[in-house]
Amino acid sequence: MNHEVLTWVAVGVAVLALLLAVVAWVRLRVVDRRLGSLIDAGAPTTPERERIEALEGEVDALRGDLAQALRHVAVVRYDAFGDMGGRMSFSAAIVDDTGDGMVISSIHARGESRTYAKGIVGGDSEIVLTPEERQALDAARTGSEN
Repeated sequence: MNHEVLTWVAVGVAVLALLLAVVAWVRLRVVDRRLGSLIDAGAPTTPERERIEALEGEVDALRGDLAQALRHVAVVRYDAFGDMGGRMSFSAAIVDDTGDGMVISSIHARGESRTYAKGIVGGDSEIVLTPEERQALDAARTGSEN
């Protein structure tokens, strides 16, 4: 009788193990399907180190783009003519990190207004800059107040 009971216990354990294996297999299939859905939806599949290196590369590229952005700006207002007040004339410098950009000047007189634009390469212009334009350019490049 001991062998018979032992046999039934062994069969019961085997059936229980088989049942647990089937449950684990079904759960694994569900997880596998969900993972497939995430991957199809664009979820990252690369290890974290590779993702960080990819993000660092993107940040470096963005820094390069930002260096070329015209983001340094300064404006100098002044009276172009002695008989007019209110500092209606101005020179505005707009340059990137390397000093490339432009200077725009608007000269206001009683009867007319004229606007000029001069290209800037490497912090200087082929066209002679007025003192006000030079002041605006220097302020834009150094970030100082006028």
